[in-house]
Amino acid sequence: MIDLHFWPTPNGYKILLFLEETGLEHRLVPVDIGRGEQFRPEFLNISPNGRMPAIVDHAPADGGAPLAVFESGAILVYLAEKTGRFLPADLRGRSQTLQWLFWQVGGLGPMAGQNHHFVQYAQQAIPYAIDRYVNETGRLYGVLDGHLEESAYAGGAEYGIADMAIYPWIVPHKRQRMELQAFPALSRWFEAIRERPATQRAYERGRAISNRPVVDEQSRQILFGQNADSARRQHAACRGKC
Repeated sequence: MIDLHFWPTPNGYKILLFLEETGLEHRLVPVDIGRGEQFRPEFLNISPNGRMPAIVDHAPADGGAPLAVFESGAILVYLAEKTGRFLPADLRGRSQTLQWLFWQVGGLGPMAGQNHHFVQYAQQAIPYAIDRYVNETGRLYGVLDGHLEESAYAGGAEYGIADMAIYPWIVPHKRQRMELQAFPALSRWFEAIRERPATQRAYERGRAISNRPVVDEQSRQILFGQNADSARRQHAACRGKC
């Protein structure tokens, strides 16, 4: 049994896509990030960075105690290795898949995330920041589009964990001020994944948990007001409980 600590954001959907594709036994544990549940001591014990998603595998391959894994890229690799699915076994296929997985976690996710922040959530419009992150998001879309002109999926001929990592960050393309028709290969890839039954199930389940905006006035300070001092306080509160 896998516990998936989840909220319907791009990073949360990555793991739910994998679980829906494989049918691996799991249960969803909602973590309302807009209400600060990611900073509760019991969650910090699983995810010390105070970010979801995170998983707890109650039947790890070594037969030992339940194993917690945080960070979405690490979780995808862990689950792929656990199930033997969606990560090629051959050297070149595995290498390509991991390269595009890390491209997402190190590039597309952070840049699109800053795009979301300055375009959608910042209380003051900062033209330099908006241009910087919209343009960089567009550059990354162009990189992926060029790759997909020669490859059916990010990792090669078969759908895999790199695609599961990338797809949820393309879903909000309009909010990122991107137009998919400007990226034909990316658009083809996007539609193919959107039509997968597992993708549709994952998004239906996510919407059932919450369909309200992540950011509102109540959540703004929780999501954007964290710093080193708040992290120290959270982890101090965790000592002896986690």
